[in-house]
Amino acid sequence: MATNRVQFQRGLSMSEFFERYGTEDKCRQALEAARWPRGFACPACGGAARSVFERGGMRYWQCAACPHQTSLTSGTIFQGTKLALRVWFQAMQLLTQSKNNVSALELRRQLGVNYHSAWLLKHKIMQAMRLTEDGRELDGRVEIDDAYLGGERSGGKRGRGSENKVPFIAAVQTTPSGKPIVACLRAQPHTIEQVGAFAATHIAPTATVISDGLSCFRATALVGAEHQRVVTGGGKASVERPEFKAINTLLGNLKTAITGTYHAFDFTKYAHRYLAEFQFRFNRRFNMRTIFHRLLRSMLQAPPTPEPAIRTAEACT
Repeated sequence: MATNRVQFQRGLSMSEFFERYGTEDKCRQALEAARWPRGFACPACGGAARSVFERGGMRYWQCAACPHQTSLTSGTIFQGTKLALRVWFQAMQLLTQSKNNVSALELRRQLGVNYHSAWLLKHKIMQAMRLTEDGRELDGRVEIDDAYLGGERSGGKRGRGSENKVPFIAAVQTTPSGKPIVACLRAQPHTIEQVGAFAATHIAPTATVISDGLSCFRATALVGAEHQRVVTGGGKASVERPEFKAINTLLGNLKTAITGTYHAFDFTKYAHRYLAEFQFRFNRRFNMRTIFHRLLRSMLQAPPTPEPAIRTAEACT
């Protein structure tokens, strides 16, 4: 049997990680190099640094062209953190190199922080992942399907009426032969209006979209994409159709990653981030040695997001 090169590729080992980022000073150097690869650039005007000074144990840069002062983490999702950068970096390593998801409870154990800090740290990292993936557009051959995330709460309703069951749209761009390349997952109801909104953002006009018989997927043609409808019927045979191998494999892996990691979380409130976490890793799975640095760049591009904003519900509409 041929070796799966994606599964057996060499990632960023823990020994390599600690060699690169094992101290606070190394983390600061890596963060500075990632934020300003050509040297300091003022976030207000783009000017060069006039001076560098420390205040309250934190380093600041003073712009030579305007009075703006900035720290290494200000204006990013790291802003205001009380955790050491090495703790952030260790969390990012765990979230990018694990085959499945890593829960906040596991982060708490691995990082030696309390559960509240681990939960907030994980959600801020997932928020950065989500913002990076928000503009993902699929082209070429695209398989699309409807799915649900979550399930029954204790004492709640069963089935599609469950209070903790969130509908989402899953789409995967494949090679002409059906091998998956990149994916897009969005928590949205399965209506013509919502599928049309999904297609407007995430489906290129030149794409060929393959869907089952669900009528809402006709809306993908509104962006100019070709829509091929395959009526699958029901039962086990419907999920074994070769036309949908990539999307069914993706959804199976997503279910395994979530059910094998979390005992429970509020799907209706945070589904968008958990879907984005899976999508971010899936779309960068071909090079596990660079995924950490790519996440670091995403963290620096994400704006400050304080805890009240992290905990704000983003309901499916």
